[in-house]
Amino acid sequence: MPAVKYDRTIIAYHGCDASTAERVLSGDPFKPSENDYDWLGPGIYFWEFGADRAMRFARGKTKKPAVVGAIIQLGKCFDLMDTKFTDDLPDAYDAFKKSLPPDAPLPQNGGKTPDRRLRRLDCAVLTFYFDALQTAGMTYDSVRCAFIEGKPVFPGGGIHRETHIQIAVRNPACILGVFRPMLDVR
Repeated sequence: MPAVKYDRTIIAYHGCDASTAERVLSGDPFKPSENDYDWLGPGIYFWEFGADRAMRFARGKTKKPAVVGAIIQLGKCFDLMDTKFTDDLPDAYDAFKKSLPPDAPLPQNGGKTPDRRLRRLDCAVLTFYFDALQTAGMTYDSVRCAFIEGKPVFPGGGIHRETHIQIAVRNPACILGVFRPMLDVR
């Protein structure tokens, strides 16, 4: 599939501890996450237009929470909100399963929440697929996906408290600049 170049720039937010924020704001690069449960595979993670969501994440993970704002040009984006990209994932999943040793267990999404926040299967399939694409000479700068997360905001509703668009920047050159956001702290 030909890559789509997103000539679009977004504002996104990275939740972290205060020391990481100061390091990045002073010019040091972000460090990509490479956990086996990262939702979109390896990359530098952001919430698209979600400063509050980034702060809530940081509060749940650090003692001194902070948020770094970033201006990101998505570049060649593997956008999972477009069927052009999700159409290939069933084949990627099948190829990934076939690549495993015969007795190897398939990674599972899991965790203590209904959202299954530990996305080991998703991460493994996407990582496998991006590695295969790279071998074929195709790379992506970013990955973008919407996630329905959290409890419904009211009974019977389809709007959930923590739904967000997540960006995994695979190519750090897509981060055009960083800034200290002015947050409406509640």
